[in-house]
Amino acid sequence: MRFTKMHGAGNDFVVLDLRGALPAPTPEVCARLGDRHFGVGCDQILTIEPPRNAGSIAAYRIWNADGSASGQCGNGARCVAAWLVRDGAAPADAGFAIESPAGVHPVQHDGEGGFVIDMGAPRFAPADIPLAGVDGERDEYALQIDGDTLRFGAASMGNPHAVIEVADVDAADVARIGPALQAHAMFPASVNVGFAQVLAPDHLRLRVFERGVGETLACGSGACAAVAVLARQGRVPKDADIAVALPGGTLRIRHDTAADTLFMGGPATFVFEGNLPDANRLEENTA
Repeated sequence: MRFTKMHGAGNDFVVLDLRGALPAPTPEVCARLGDRHFGVGCDQILTIEPPRNAGSIAAYRIWNADGSASGQCGNGARCVAAWLVRDGAAPADAGFAIESPAGVHPVQHDGEGGFVIDMGAPRFAPADIPLAGVDGERDEYALQIDGDTLRFGAASMGNPHAVIEVADVDAADVARIGPALQAHAMFPASVNVGFAQVLAPDHLRLRVFERGVGETLACGSGACAAVAVLARQGRVPKDADIAVALPGGTLRIRHDTAADTLFMGGPATFVFEGNLPDANRLEENTA
C-alpha cells in the first residue's frame, strides 16, 4: 500500500488511499504508522474513501497516532483537498466538497497554493461537546485541577475542545493541564485542550494538546474553536479575519455569523511518498 506523508502547518499525517477494496487500518496498524521511531511517524492517519453523499469528491476518516478515531481535523482536511487535486479527482481551478466524519465541507483554493475549508458551525451545547454534569450552556466553565481553579470555554467542531485563555502561551503548563482535563469526568469523550493568548483583536497565539496524540505543532479545528469561544466571550471580534499563530505556522480563521460557519485557511504540504509493508506484519511488529 502506498502512502503520502503530508503536513498542514506542522500537523503531520500519513495519507492512505482506500478508494479501492483496501480495509481501514486497525488501531494497531495506526499506532505503528504513527510511531516516530518504528513507523512512518505522524500525528494522524487520514484514509481517503469513496464519497457517501452526492456532490462530494471523496470522504475521509481520521485516526490518531494511538489508534483512536477522531471526528474532525482541519489541517487534515486541507491536506486531503491538496491530495485529491494532485490525484486529479478534484479540480485545480474550482471549488469542491469533501466529507469528514463530522459532515460535508466545501473547499476553495486560496490563490496562494493553500485551501480554505468551510468547517461548519461551532456547537456550544453541553450535550454536543459533550460535557457531563453541566446544567446548562455557558460562556465559561470552571474546574478544580490539583487545587487550582481552571476556567475555560468549550465548543465542538465535530470534536470536543476546551479553550483556556492565558497571558503567555510559552509559559502555559500544557503538559500538566492538557492530560488532566482529558482525563476529567466532565469530558466523557476526552477533549482537545487549547491554550490561547490574545495578542490583538485580529491575532492569537495558540498551543493545543490533542486527544490521542499530545501537543501538536498545529490544530485546525482547535484554531476554529479558539476563535469561536473567544468571540463568544467578547475577547475577539465576530466576523473578523483572525490570524492564529501556532508553533508550526499560521492559520486564518473567520467566523461568518450570518451563515453560522467557520472558514479556515492555510497551507497543505507534501513531504514524501512511500510503500507500506503488509498490514499483518505491522501488527506483528506492534506486539
